Amino acid sequence: MLKFGASLAHCFLQKIVPAYRFLRIQTHTRDRQHAHRTPLNRASITVLNWNIAKQNHHAHWLREFHTILHHYQPDLILLQEVRMGREADHAVDLVDMSWTYAPNFMDAHHQAYSGVLTAAKTNSIHSQAIVTEHYEPIVQTPKVSLVTEYPLSDSSETLLAINSHLINFVDLKTFHSQLQDLEIVLATHPGPIVFAGDFNLWSTARSQLLDQAAARLSLFPVTFSPRDRQNIKRFLWSPPLDYIFYRGLVAKPMRASVLNWTTSSDHKPLLAEFALSELQ
Repeated sequence: MLKFGASLAHCFLQKIVPAYRFLRIQTHTRDRQHAHRTPLNRASITVLNWNIAKQNHHAHWLREFHTILHHYQPDLILLQEVRMGREADHAVDLVDMSWTYAPNFMDAHHQAYSGVLTAAKTNSIHSQAIVTEHYEPIVQTPKVSLVTEYPLSDSSETLLAINSHLINFVDLKTFHSQLQDLEIVLATHPGPIVFAGDFNLWSTARSQLLDQAAARLSLFPVTFSPRDRQNIKRFLWSPPLDYIFYRGLVAKPMRASVLNWTTSSDHKPLLAEFALSELQ
């Protein structure tokens, strides 16, 4: 009876109390490389960025995601808040794409990781997870960014992609610390860059820090139409939370959109198409 009571109490703690439910883990990545090794097409790279709010095992999200894959055929996919089972070998059904997954904590109640996932129509050259040294309050979990690098067709350059979920509910100095860690990685890559994710810019001060970092790195945000921009996730009257930045590429304005028809996540997917800048 005592043993049963202790087990019941442990289950309650894992379900309700953040300190017992959300467990810190060692930094690592999980990869699946596809058989195809064709580099990304330097003349057309369609990028999808989406915080999916841990909905990837729900039928509603899967229907929306497969619709996006069918209609837009993205070459590079950056997802945040992706849930992956502890023993699972996949988080998302991506039959024809390679992917890398970087978790930032384990949910003990669901026995699943949460993290960011980057997928592409080619194999990555290398990958690296960057986990914050600071933790968010209450849940006491870090945030993670995923760095991946990809070959480009008919080019000696490579595309660097950074998929980021920036830390929330902390002071400006702590937020800036994570941004500085990412800036170091971005500054060392000589070729084209896609830097996207959920940046949690719920204050003007946070937005200014990101703008300043982007200016130093010669990164540009994808420009969406005024109507599309209104549909990007915000916190009350804050700046948008989700962005796609780029460098060494040319964005195709008519191919940038926010998919407002989706309802499975409180964030809307961002789509943009690029070409290597030397082609223009």
